Amino acid sequence: MKGPLDIPTARRRYVTVCALFWLPLGLSIAPLILLLTERGMTTAAIAGLFAAHSLTAAALELPTGGLADVLGRRVVLVAAGLLNLTALALVGLGSAPWLLGLGMVLMGAGRALSSGPAEAWYVDTVHADSGPGADLRTGLAAGSSATSAVLAAGTLLGGALPWLLGLGPDLGARLSEASSGLVLPLSVPLLLGSAVEIAFVLYVLTALPEPPRAPVALRDVLRGIPATVVGGLRLGGRDTLVRRVFLSAGAVGSALVTIELLMPGRAAAVTGASESGAVLFAALACAGFICSGLGSRFAPLTGRLAGSGERAVMVSLGVGAGGLLLLGATAGATGAGALVLSAIGYGLLYLGLGVAGPNENDILHRRVASTGRATGLSVQSLVMQLVGALIGLVVGVLRPGPVPWLLGGCVLLAGALLWLRRSEPASPSPVARPQPPVACPSPASQDATARS
Repeated sequence: MKGPLDIPTARRRYVTVCALFWLPLGLSIAPLILLLTERGMTTAAIAGLFAAHSLTAAALELPTGGLADVLGRRVVLVAAGLLNLTALALVGLGSAPWLLGLGMVLMGAGRALSSGPAEAWYVDTVHADSGPGADLRTGLAAGSSATSAVLAAGTLLGGALPWLLGLGPDLGARLSEASSGLVLPLSVPLLLGSAVEIAFVLYVLTALPEPPRAPVALRDVLRGIPATVVGGLRLGGRDTLVRRVFLSAGAVGSALVTIELLMPGRAAAVTGASESGAVLFAALACAGFICSGLGSRFAPLTGRLAGSGERAVMVSLGVGAGGLLLLGATAGATGAGALVLSAIGYGLLYLGLGVAGPNENDILHRRVASTGRATGLSVQSLVMQLVGALIGLVVGVLRPGPVPWLLGGCVLLAGALLWLRRSEPASPSPVARPQPPVACPSPASQDATARS
C-alpha cells in the first residue's frame, strides 16, 4: 500500500483543486445578473434568487461539513462538483423562474459542500507525511493565491466572451436562434464553467487519495450529523482563538457584502452609464482578486515578520479596514484625487483580506482536531455568510453616501481589534463524530493532533 503523498505533491494537487473549483464561479461573475435580466427577471426577483442561494448555503454549512468528516473529503467534493455542474447548466439554459431558482439553490448546496473538504484533505495529507508540526501556511497561501488568480482570469474571460460573440454580424442572434433561445451569448461563460466542473470531478476522483474509512450506513451518517453540528458550534465556545477566527470571518463577510452591494453603483456613477459601469466593475473585481492573491502569497512572510499568526491577522484586517474606511471617506467626493484614493482603498481592502485568510486558517487548524477539521471550516463559512447577510440588509436600507461604507469598515476594524490580546496555547478541540457500529477507526480518525 502506498504511503501518504509528499508535501510538494499534496500542495500542487490542492492548488489544482482550488483552481478547477473556483474558475467556473469566476466565469459567472460578470454575466450572471445580466443573463437573468435578459431572461426577463426583475431586480426583486434576482435578489430573491440570490437570497435562495445564500440561505441554502448557510443552512447546509454545518451538516455538510459533518458529512466530509464522516464519509471522507473526496466524495463530498465530487458531490459539490456535480451539483455545481447541474446548477450552472440550469442557470445558463433555463428561462422559467423555477428552473433558475432550482439552479441557484443547487449552487448554494454545492458551495456548502465545498467549503472545507479540499483544505481538510490537504491538512490531513501534510500531517500524515510530516506530523502536526509541519508548515501549513505555505500551502494554504498557495491555494488562496490560485483561487484569486482563477477568479480574476475567469471574471475577465466571462465578461469578454459575450462581448466577443456579439462582435460578429448577428452572431449572438444566430446562436440564440439555433438553440431555440436557450443559449444566449451571456449563457456561454456559465456553460463553459459547467464543462470545467467535469474536469474538477475527474481530477478529484483520480488525484486525491484518502486512507480507507470503515463503511458507514446512510442512517448512521444522518443520525450522527446532529452531534457533529453541535460539536462544531461548541468549538468557539471553549477556545478563545477559534472563537476569534469565527468572529473575524463574520467581520470579513460584512466587508465583502458592503463592496458587492455598493461598488457596482459607484462604478456606474463614475462612468455615467450602467453598461460602462459594469465593465469598470469587472475590471475592479479582477484587480481585487489580484490584490487578494498577492496578499495570500505574502501571508507566511507577514506571519514571520509580525512574530505570530495572531498579530498577522490583526495587522492585515486593520489594513483591510483602513481601505474600506478610505472608500467611505471618498464616497461623496469627485475628481481625480478622490478616484485615486478610492482605488487605493479598494486595493488595500483585498490585500489585507488576502493576508488574513491563510493566517486565520493556520490558527484554526492548530486548534481543531482532525475529526472536526471540515466542520470547523464550515462554521467559519457559516458565520461569514450570516453576518454578511445581516450587514447587507442594513447597508441596503441606509441612504447612499459615506455611512454604509463606514459601517462595513467599522465592523472589519472591530474584527481586527479582537486580536489585540494574546491567548495561551491550548490542545486541539475535537468535534464529536458518529462512529461506525463496527470496525476500528480509520487512520484519519486516529489523528487527533494539533492543527498546524
